[in-house]
Amino acid sequence: MVTAKKSGAHKSPTAPKAPVRGPSKLPRSVVGAVDAARDKKALDVVVLDLRKTGGFTDYFVVCTGTNPRQIQAIADAVTETLRTEFGERPALAEGVKKSEWVLLDYFSFVVHIFGRECRAFYDLERLWGNAARHEFSD
Repeated sequence: MVTAKKSGAHKSPTAPKAPVRGPSKLPRSVVGAVDAARDKKALDVVVLDLRKTGGFTDYFVVCTGTNPRQIQAIADAVTETLRTEFGERPALAEGVKKSEWVLLDYFSFVVHIFGRECRAFYDLERLWGNAARHEFSD
């Protein structure tokens, strides 16, 4: 398991989060999605590497928002960052209107933005338990 964590002195809740620079094995667009989600204060950000699991995509980016407005803001930030910085647009965006579980499909990776209860119910980390896991501190 590779864990990317912030280092240094304790930062106030309003201090901007440093961009994720690793793990270097992750594609730049996946790291861009993680950075965008963290910029909007997504919780429990995890990347599951599905390349050796026979999955239909290479990576899942999984994170949690605390309410529908934050979930929508995270989805908007990920979409905008990937469009402007990497020229990527989602092939599919599901759940945007309900904002309990937003799915953004970029073919080689899928971003899942959950509400707390929805994430616990579907528990993708357990379902894909054989995938390599990359965690990012809040």
